[in-house]
Amino acid sequence: MRFAAPENLALIGIIVTLAIFFAWAINRKKKILSRFGDIFLLLKTSPQISFARQGGKAAILLVGGFFIVLTLSQLQCGTHMEMMKREGIDIIVAIDVSNSMLAEDMKPNRISKATQEVRGILDRLQGDRIGLVAFAGEAFIQCPLTLDYSAAEIFLDVIDVGLIPQQGTAVGDAVRKAMEAFETKERKHKVLILLTDGEDHNTEPIKAAEEARKQGIKIFPIGIGSPVGEPIPMYNRQGQRVGYKKDNSGEVIVTTLDEMTLQKVALATGGKYYHGTAGEMELDKVYDEISKMEKKELEGKLMMQYEDRFQYPLFLAIVLIVLEAFISEKRKKVNSE
Repeated sequence: MRFAAPENLALIGIIVTLAIFFAWAINRKKKILSRFGDIFLLLKTSPQISFARQGGKAAILLVGGFFIVLTLSQLQCGTHMEMMKREGIDIIVAIDVSNSMLAEDMKPNRISKATQEVRGILDRLQGDRIGLVAFAGEAFIQCPLTLDYSAAEIFLDVIDVGLIPQQGTAVGDAVRKAMEAFETKERKHKVLILLTDGEDHNTEPIKAAEEARKQGIKIFPIGIGSPVGEPIPMYNRQGQRVGYKKDNSGEVIVTTLDEMTLQKVALATGGKYYHGTAGEMELDKVYDEISKMEKKELEGKLMMQYEDRFQYPLFLAIVLIVLEAFISEKRKKVNSE
């Protein structure tokens, strides 16, 4: 036996409170009545009063209330095995972990904003498989496709700038690595979400996107950063800022969001480009687009299901409440003849 909504069992406290109140109320009536004489004689001569009946009616109501609490707590008893099937889409999220993601044009910085976006995606998923790809100067699969969102979050916690020693922004390589993560035999049910500032370093992202389209992959890039540009901060081992990244000539490097490239990548696969915002409205739009896509049946699991039995306490509660309404508080008159 178990309860599907055990938090509602706390309502038993109300039943206990009512029981104390009824006991107090009946006892107070007795004390008031005793002021007018011997209570035993008064009750014997007055057919209008029956504390036993009042207590009985209160007890019936309390038991009925208890059964209502069991109903609200969704009593379950007995089990059966059932094959649970899911329908969804395979989603790979590719996250840019290059040094440019340390820029602070999105607070607190681009990489924090990107991981926050991934958590927002995880919160919206309903039966879809998700995988993670991290990329900088090269790309690798951080988390293979899975229905275990908790496991995906564990892999996400590791993602940060510096995860990949080889620096740069290889958007094209990220797309190709995501293609490896999908099941190649399928030509649909595939989505790639790119979280990057789009500053590609000669990896031909448009050509990679065209290859992805042939495999039925739709790409939805989310631009992280500002087109205006922002310098890249540098930190020491204590996490203190020690300046900004400079080029070989000593000039401060300014990293900008390359929206044009990301728009072309999206267009090549029939996807859409969105700019990352503080309110994460773009995630709702992306998920709306994903929801419109044809879903596939994912692997089923044989799961134990509990049998609902809340209807039994509900029936007893109704019977007791109706019964209480028909019971009079007055004693039956005894014929003296």
